[in-house]
Amino acid sequence: MVDFSKQIQVYQKSVEMALDFWLPKPSVDPKNLHEAMRYSVLAEGKRIRPILLYATGQAFDVELNNLNGPACAVEIIHAYSLIHDDLPSMDNDDLRRGKPTCHKAFGEATAILAGDALQTLAFQILASDPEIKTNNAQRLKMIETLALASGSNGMAGGQAIDLASVGIKLNIEELENMHSHKTGALIRASAEMGALSAKHINSELFACISDYAKYIGIAFQIKDDILDIESDTSTLGKPQGSDLALNKPTYPNLLGLDGSKEMANKLHQKAIKCLDVFDEKAKMLREIANYIINRSK
Repeated sequence: MVDFSKQIQVYQKSVEMALDFWLPKPSVDPKNLHEAMRYSVLAEGKRIRPILLYATGQAFDVELNNLNGPACAVEIIHAYSLIHDDLPSMDNDDLRRGKPTCHKAFGEATAILAGDALQTLAFQILASDPEIKTNNAQRLKMIETLALASGSNGMAGGQAIDLASVGIKLNIEELENMHSHKTGALIRASAEMGALSAKHINSELFACISDYAKYIGIAFQIKDDILDIESDTSTLGKPQGSDLALNKPTYPNLLGLDGSKEMANKLHQKAIKCLDVFDEKAKMLREIANYIINRSK
């Protein structure tokens, strides 16, 4: 029987050791830039995306060490996106993961460069990590998957839609489209990259894991919107009520709190249903889905 909390700690420790290895050392020039990169990536966080990647990879019988590179890549892309999202020209946030945001700690120019450098580092890792044991075609597919999830058809596009939607009332389809890009794309890519790390892929299982990640990605964002109302700054590690203050479109604004919770629960059930084709190897994936809708931050 796998203990969920202990296994999460194993995954977190594994990716954090690998991140420390791949990130440039702060003693190497340009020191300020490297310090900013490490400051943002190594800050305490949930590590949801690498955890999901590890759990998916292990459901496909991939050894933990062979997943460290892809796990680093998705977490580094996530960190880069947070640095840029927090900038004054974007969301203008002062607090992230309980600490001053990168531009507050290092200045706006360095924060922009740190995000740029992290983005390219993620793809360097995927291209060069010798511990990735899959074939070259699947390694290339991993790179493509992460690129698509990060660009205008994924995370960056979602942020553009978000910025253009401030003060505008979106319908449920438009809101879901925005978040399937901004939040869901990288979560889905994390699961798909875990599966792509396997030596052999069953196309039916791959499709099921992709759908599972699609549903938990939207559920994750709904829960974030709920916590922005129900939680507090010290628990969240970022300013509580920031979405409300910026008049951003959110699920509670559209569906109400009760309606948002109901939708999150329905998506959770859909995600769990997608795992019916898996055996006990998917236990961690089921537990991750449970965690996402029950978390407090």
